Amino acid sequence: MKPSCTCICKHISPLQTKTRFIILMHPKEYKKEKNGTGRMTKLQLENSEIIVGVDFTNNKRVNEILSNPNNSSFLLYPGKDNFNLSTRKGSEMNAFMEINPHLFILDGTWPCARKMLKLSKNLQQLKRVSFDNEIKSKFIIKQQPQPLCLSTIESVYTVINLLKEGDLEQCETKDFLIPFEKMIESQVEYILNPTINSYRPNTKREITPKNRYKKKAQRTIIFKQES
Repeated sequence: MKPSCTCICKHISPLQTKTRFIILMHPKEYKKEKNGTGRMTKLQLENSEIIVGVDFTNNKRVNEILSNPNNSSFLLYPGKDNFNLSTRKGSEMNAFMEINPHLFILDGTWPCARKMLKLSKNLQQLKRVSFDNEIKSKFIIKQQPQPLCLSTIESVYTVINLLKEGDLEQCETKDFLIPFEKMIESQVEYILNPTINSYRPNTKREITPKNRYKKKAQRTIIFKQES
C-alpha cells in the first residue's frame, strides 16, 4: 500500500507461531495511517488476522473466537494486576496460557485503544497479559505518550521472545523487525533528502534534539526544517 520506491514487501519473512495473534485495528489506523505497524505485523505472522472496528461487543468474528471452547483467549494490555510475561516461569506460562492461545492486540493510538477497550464489553472480560518493557521504541518518526510505549510490531516481537523463553514458542525472531526498521530508514532518508515536489527545494533539514514524548522525556531525534 506504499509507493514502489518505499515498498517493504521484499523484507517480509513470515513466522509460524503456536499463538494466534488477533490485531483489532481502529478504523482511523486502517484508513489513514500510512506508517502504522499493524498491517506489517500481520504480514510477519502467518497465524494472525486483522479485525477492524471500535466497539467489538457484537463483532461476529471476535465472538466466534471467544466462544470457541478449544481456544484460550487473552488481551495484551498494560496493567499492574496482569499476568506479567517478563516475571513468570515457563511452567506458569503453560498453566496460564493453556491450549491454543489467542492473543488480542489493540492497534491504534493510545487514546483510540483505550476507547476500544472501554466500549468492548467482551474484551473487558478477558484475562490480560503484559510485559516489563526495558527498551525504547525505534519508532523515532512518531510521537509516543510515554518513553516505554512500543509500536504494535515491537510489542508483538517482545511477546514472542518472552514466550520463547518460556518454551511456548520455537520460532526464529531475529529478522522479525527488519521490515519495520527498513520503513523507518526510508522515512528518515526522505525527510533528510527530499525528492518530491511537496517539499520546498531550498529547504535545509537537520536533526536536532527535541521532546519525543508528551510527558517527561527527552527525544533523541527529530527533524527540524529551516528556510
